[in-house]
Amino acid sequence: MKGRHKQSRDPRGHWLLLILVLPAMFAVLLFEGWTNHEVDAAKTRSPCTSPAPDTVARGGPVVGINGNGIQTGSMPARTVALTFDGGPDPVWTPRLLDLLRRNNARATFFLMGSKAARYPELVRRIRAEGHEIGSNTYTGAVLGETSPSRFAAELDLTQTALAGTAGVNPTLLRMPRITTPDTLCGREWRAAREATSRGYVLVTADRSSRKPAQGMIRQFSQTSIAYQQARSLLADPDVDRFTTVSAGLRLVPYSPVSAAERWQGTALVWATELGRAFVSAMTWTLAIAGGLGLLRLVLLGLFARAHVRRLESSRPGAPWLREVTEPVTVLVPAYNEEAGIESTLLSLLASTHEQLQIIVIDDGSTDGTADLAEAIGDPRVEVVRKVNEGKAAALNTGLAHARYDIVVMVDADTVFEPDAVRRLIQPLAHPAVGAVSGNAKVGNRRGLLAKWQHLEYVFGFNLDRRMFEVLECMTTVPGAIGAYRRDALVSVGGVSEDTLAEDTDLTMALWRAGWRVLYEESAIAWTEVPTSLGQLWRQRYRWCYGTIQAMWKHRRAVWSGGVAGRFGRRGLTYIALFQVSLPLLAPVIDVFALYGVLFLDPWLSAGVWFAFLGSQLVSARYALRLDGERLRTLWSMPFQFFVYRQLMYLVVIQSMVALLLGSRLKWHRIRRSGTAGEQIGGAPPYKSLPTR
Repeated sequence: MKGRHKQSRDPRGHWLLLILVLPAMFAVLLFEGWTNHEVDAAKTRSPCTSPAPDTVARGGPVVGINGNGIQTGSMPARTVALTFDGGPDPVWTPRLLDLLRRNNARATFFLMGSKAARYPELVRRIRAEGHEIGSNTYTGAVLGETSPSRFAAELDLTQTALAGTAGVNPTLLRMPRITTPDTLCGREWRAAREATSRGYVLVTADRSSRKPAQGMIRQFSQTSIAYQQARSLLADPDVDRFTTVSAGLRLVPYSPVSAAERWQGTALVWATELGRAFVSAMTWTLAIAGGLGLLRLVLLGLFARAHVRRLESSRPGAPWLREVTEPVTVLVPAYNEEAGIESTLLSLLASTHEQLQIIVIDDGSTDGTADLAEAIGDPRVEVVRKVNEGKAAALNTGLAHARYDIVVMVDADTVFEPDAVRRLIQPLAHPAVGAVSGNAKVGNRRGLLAKWQHLEYVFGFNLDRRMFEVLECMTTVPGAIGAYRRDALVSVGGVSEDTLAEDTDLTMALWRAGWRVLYEESAIAWTEVPTSLGQLWRQRYRWCYGTIQAMWKHRRAVWSGGVAGRFGRRGLTYIALFQVSLPLLAPVIDVFALYGVLFLDPWLSAGVWFAFLGSQLVSARYALRLDGERLRTLWSMPFQFFVYRQLMYLVVIQSMVALLLGSRLKWHRIRRSGTAGEQIGGAPPYKSLPTR
């Protein structure tokens, strides 16, 4: 098992799949939005700037343009063509079909391509019952207001949809928002000429002053009012025949349909179904993700307040308030840490808890880490050199050299406050406590990326730990600052090398062995965080990958009893919901915010998004106040939503895919600059925090 992480490789193949799948998903979403929601002003007519030609304005409701010029036509006397626009409608189209069948009448249905693709069974029923099908464009856009590309798409997609659902290519077209012939004016007349050049015959409606006995084309929508009006007209004694437009005027209603056009139409219907299913799934996902996000904020606030009250209500005489003064062994595993090892050791030597054995375990460094540690010249500092085997092996080596019963583990890039060790070990006075998590803060806060991590440490990690202590399910004692009973470490076999998150793995193992783990927020250490996106990616990828490994390793704790069971059912469930599932679902919030701005109500969508941001800001402000931090860092949080959050999502996605594909991740080490103590150089940005 030794060295296995260094020999493993990063998973790469799934990125190609992600690159192929994501554009397809976005394309489906955009197409669904375009076809079912208003995108622009293309559904509103502009005022007519020029009248329709006299031949059209004074002619019949059916208009064609060919080599002989403009020709119009009207229905014969006592013949009525009922026409219905905008369907098929799942409620009223079946009722209208039933009405027509009872009266042995035929009608013309001008269908929208998007609805035809959505309700193909209704299109087939219209065709099977002998009615005529015409085009009403794909989305109902006003053709005179559209761009040339959209004009073509509105007509061509409708033909494709109808070819796939009914096997027809209609030659009859009703332009949306057009009623009588004289409304074919201005831009609409130009669009009408373009449509007739494509082989269409335009169908409008007769004026309301025309009587059924004269012959007429009536235009209806597919609503309850249209149903009542059609029923009244079907009972008119002045009408001898109710027929279709093409039958009344001896027109050819359809052009031939090729096999390729049928297949394209079928594919369009499938794509429409996929889009509907995808949007429906995303809607449910949005509800779940939003609910989980808000639930997490509520839980963090409630339990953080409960944690504060617990500290305030503590009284002298409680077992964990007995002062611990026993000597402490500090383990400092180090691999190529010459940039920060000296600052770490000097901060430990300045500790108010002077009885220390500080063991630096040089894990095969190729720089001057060990030499710098030895040059400190303090007898409390011991240096153990070994071949490179990884952090877990280094900690176990140090544990073998430990002389004292209390062990503190720290990272070699961490700078301790003078009273940090003393405060950290106080909860170990209680015999049931096996480990204590300290308060790790970001030391190098220069730059936007570092500020985002500072907010995450305070708002995410430390607020989580307050809640975990109240619920008795602390999931991680950070490698930067943590205290342990030596016999607790021995009882679980030391630090395991099974996962890449050895600190999380060790914490979970302690719970399963029956030990309690607490959080001491007043024990402060300053750690150095990555300063580039690449370094941050590698660090968080390792953390996330290792945490999921540890969850799987200790999954049986969920069914255990006692302390282990409480940890499993609370801690593991929380991680599964809020640190794995929520990041996997959370991108839907951003995607749907964009979707809503483009296709739904932009103000409502923006309002929901800003409300979510506001709740995050309120919670972060509370966390900063609890941790004694300045509030001015909050200005950077809104920008965190556009880069940092997406990076964290991708980390979880890649970790899950890597685990599912069986990939093995190597240990990623970030390059240190020795800037963890920047915040201590000046006035520390914290207040005095209470100890237990």
